[in-house]
Amino acid sequence: MPAKNPRLTAVLEKPLYEWLKKTAQKEGASLSTRVRDLLKQAQELEEDAYWIQEGEKRLKTFRAQTARSHQQVWRKRK
Repeated sequence: MPAKNPRLTAVLEKPLYEWLKKTAQKEGASLSTRVRDLLKQAQELEEDAYWIQEGEKRLKTFRAQTARSHQQVWRKRK
């Protein structure tokens, strides 16, 4: 029977594997669940870094003199 979710095989160095095993046991989770949770955290961190970078680009071109207030923007749409 095919698996519900995709599977992944990874090769780890012994110290990393031992750390992963210890933290999974401490949390009462399986190795698979712990790895999944760590990957989700890594994804969130990468997304945050991307949006920070994009925000910094926009800040370089921001000019207070030409910026519109919240009310100015929404008044035009009505």
